[in-house]
Amino acid sequence: MRRPLVGALATVLVAGSTVVGLGAGTASAQANAVDFAGTVALSNCSGSVVRMPSSADNDPALVMTNGHCLETGMPDPGTVITDQPSSRTFGLLNSSAGKVATLHATKVAYSTMTDTDVTLYELNTTYAQIKQQYGIDALSLSPDHPVAGTAIKVVSGYWKKIYSCSVDGFVNELHEAGYVWKDSVRYTSTCDVIGGTSGSPVIDASTGKVVAINNTGNENGEQCTMNNPCEVDANGNVTVHQGTNYAEETYGITKCFGTGNKLDLSLPGCTLPQPGTEEGDNAVRSAVHHA
Repeated sequence: MRRPLVGALATVLVAGSTVVGLGAGTASAQANAVDFAGTVALSNCSGSVVRMPSSADNDPALVMTNGHCLETGMPDPGTVITDQPSSRTFGLLNSSAGKVATLHATKVAYSTMTDTDVTLYELNTTYAQIKQQYGIDALSLSPDHPVAGTAIKVVSGYWKKIYSCSVDGFVNELHEAGYVWKDSVRYTSTCDVIGGTSGSPVIDASTGKVVAINNTGNENGEQCTMNNPCEVDANGNVTVHQGTNYAEETYGITKCFGTGNKLDLSLPGCTLPQPGTEEGDNAVRSAVHHA
């Protein structure tokens, strides 16, 4: 997992290193230029204010980050958390990475590290109120599966840095220290993300929509250990790509929120793991087998 870096050296390495990567481009490209507006900085991770295709302006806003960024600690394999009270705060950023507000959660709407790596917080304010008070729009989650070769931006509110690369491909299963993630996104090499970028939205550079959430990378070339995920194909073959980084797709999340921005895991097309399901039990057995 992409934990935050510690110490003065890390600060020196990234200080002032914001890379937006925007060229002259066309008018259309400029309209979808990716910046920091709508992203957030957590105490130890990155995140973003997000909305579903069905979200209404007066719905309570949602903040998305990784499951392993949950303030109570990483959920165990097979664990799904819903409707847990939370008072977590988030620093809301504008387009130039300036902090414009502190947002407050009321609860963890959903959190898991099974199949995916995501936490969604419900806030005590609406999208309309955030827009009116701070001039910031939420980022929209794409309802569509990402496409290989797509140009993407990984936007870290923690480091105030934007990484630019492309979707290199997809991983049948990504295994790391007992956790198993399915259909993960593999980046091309220029998205050399570091600790603290966990939870960053992965944005389609053309549409401006979120297609994934940044979560891990293989640091030392080890196989399936913490901070060293391995790829497992449909036939069980294991490969390791040192220095390669990954994200978890988010299109499936859009199928699991209904009217009023409320989580509803029974909705048609919703495949997120549910609390106390056989899938969760299977995930635990699989994680133990591959640890």
